[in-house]
Amino acid sequence: MLQLRDLPTNDTLQKFAQRYPQADVSAIATFLHLLRVATDLSTALDDCLSRHGLLQGRWWVLILLMRETSLTSVPSALANKAGVTRATMTGLIDGLERDGLVERIFDPEDRRRVTIKLTDKGQSKLDEVMPDYYSRLRQCMAGVDEDSRAQLQTMLGLIDTGIPEFTKA
Repeated sequence: MLQLRDLPTNDTLQKFAQRYPQADVSAIATFLHLLRVATDLSTALDDCLSRHGLLQGRWWVLILLMRETSLTSVPSALANKAGVTRATMTGLIDGLERDGLVERIFDPEDRRRVTIKLTDKGQSKLDEVMPDYYSRLRQCMAGVDEDSRAQLQTMLGLIDTGIPEFTKA
């Protein structure tokens, strides 16, 4: 993924706005800054997880399973919750199963139906990762007080409602 390291200056954005009258300079600057921070956060999360031998996709599957009371779910539900295709989820589950972090439980009456279960080894992996993750997250967010966090969540929600404008036909 290309990561824009050099954000444009206000003067640069003003030049673009002269050429493209639809350009809203403050919206562009805010959007690019948000995109830059989101990319940096994702990279930092990858770095944290890699110290524990995990990648984000596999970690999210373990988290999704741990959230379930029974520690189980079906692949299609996991794919939906993770926002990936079923084929991608199958690949994630294959790797997790190979490492003993999850197991497939086949329905004895219909082997096409399968449930994915978090194993004890998978839970142990989460028990190893989560304290480090939470500690790093707390340090990352230390400069943002509770009121600012609530405001940020509200603002991010507003931005989220505008995302469909990018995909409109």
